[in-house]
Amino acid sequence: MCLLVFAWRSHPDYPLILVGNRDEFYTRRTRPAAWWGQAVSLLAGHDEEAGGTWLGVTRRGRFAALTNVRAPTERNPHAPSRGALVLSALQAPQRGGDWLETHAPKTAAYNGFNLLVGDVLPNDGETGSSALHYYSNRLEQPAQPLAPGVYGLSNGFLDTPWPKVTRAVGAFACEIAAGVTLERLIRLMEPRDEARDSELPATGVPLDWERALSAIQIRANGYGTRTTTVLTVRNDALVTFFERTFDTADPERWTDRHFEFMVDNEARPSVPARTSGSD
Repeated sequence: MCLLVFAWRSHPDYPLILVGNRDEFYTRRTRPAAWWGQAVSLLAGHDEEAGGTWLGVTRRGRFAALTNVRAPTERNPHAPSRGALVLSALQAPQRGGDWLETHAPKTAAYNGFNLLVGDVLPNDGETGSSALHYYSNRLEQPAQPLAPGVYGLSNGFLDTPWPKVTRAVGAFACEIAAGVTLERLIRLMEPRDEARDSELPATGVPLDWERALSAIQIRANGYGTRTTTVLTVRNDALVTFFERTFDTADPERWTDRHFEFMVDNEARPSVPARTSGSD
């Protein structure tokens, strides 16, 4: 994923509304979103080269997504796959914040990343059981729970004001205030106009690449937006997952996949019980 815009607990009907574009080289082998495994409890795309994923959701209401931090001079070609972190977070039995607390200190060997991990809906009677956390292994701070609000995340850090981030966040906030419709959320991720040179960040890639990467939907030589994803979770536990996959041979053609399911309350991870007493 290279651009995520999301509303966390800032809409009266939806705890989570998210739209995102995943940008990647056209030659990288990828399978579109589908249910994984015999238990079909995890819904995500599949990176066939490294085995992980970039964004997914589970039937128990766990959500995770990752973007790379753009720092070409720091890239280690032998680093472990970052997509494995998303898969591990989705499959973990404990709460997302607890998983991050355990695993974040072990991520220095990975190339730079931003990771979102959340349990979207609260369990009945469990205060604090719903939370969305953000963590980057290139920031010297622990994972942080996010306050209600609208956020943008690309290949800098959370809410880094790159032109496409600020543009997408502004359009997204206006859109969801007027209503949440799948078609209009998809259109938010379609603009291909590039930012002015004076607005471009300096991330260590050549200027022509900075220009190409500044568009919300990217079309470059051998590289571009491979998927657009919309994920919404409603208060009544209905999850809608939509993915538009662009043809790598002809990106003007696409295939749509649409999934809906109810979060399984009984399968959600529990908040560990706390005991008290005196010695």
